[in-house]
Amino acid sequence: MTLPPVPDQKRRMLRGQGEKSQHRDDVCRLAPLSSRIMATISETREGHSVGDPLPPKCAVIRVHVAELRQLFNSIDPSPFRNRDLDPKAEDFIVGWAKDMPRDSPLGLVVELDRPAGLPDEAAVLRGAIHEFFNQRALAFRRRLRELLRVGRTSLAIGLIALAAAIALGDFLASVMKSSPIGDIFRESLTIGGWVSMWRPLEIFLYDWWPIRNEARLSDRLAAMPVRIRYMDAAPPETWRSDWPVEGESKGRVSTTLSQTD
Repeated sequence: MTLPPVPDQKRRMLRGQGEKSQHRDDVCRLAPLSSRIMATISETREGHSVGDPLPPKCAVIRVHVAELRQLFNSIDPSPFRNRDLDPKAEDFIVGWAKDMPRDSPLGLVVELDRPAGLPDEAAVLRGAIHEFFNQRALAFRRRLRELLRVGRTSLAIGLIALAAAIALGDFLASVMKSSPIGDIFRESLTIGGWVSMWRPLEIFLYDWWPIRNEARLSDRLAAMPVRIRYMDAAPPETWRSDWPVEGESKGRVSTTLSQTD
């Protein structure tokens, strides 16, 4: 039995459907490859990161610098691992941390323009930042202890002054019973005695708790994870003139000079 010939129009329709099916298959095969290519391009554009893992629901503080040495005080003569943070960097990190919820863990991500340098520079940076905020917490606690010591001394002085003023006022008022001047002296001395209590009351009511809050915030910052995200926006050899390599070189030079002397 001979099949009837297929019209040209129907043949073209069948060929078009076959081409469309082949095109869909090609698109399905290329979709995962395209996703991988886009992910690679995005990762390359954003750079890679090293350092401590950030816990879930972490309040992340982001700092963008061209070089790591911009985070540290350039006039601090301390060894590079114990060097203070730059005041602007400290104010930025502390100010951002104060805006975060108090019950959320903190994390620091340093977005660095230059490429990666030493393999342990993330750990060295974390140690330097933790040491700085540990010392900051200790400094605020020393300040709090000194303030409370001054408050106790001021309270003792104020109570003695208040008692003496009240006693002297009552004595003058009893001596000058027939004159209103005695009452004026008594009231004036009583007011002066309470004024002498102003400083200890200010310390114990208002001055101590902001210092305690700063110490607690420093404790949180001293325990936060630290990561470095390399943006790879600078020449490859930039890390050789940056911290901590630069700090180690200066430290070796200073040690050599001191030994020579």
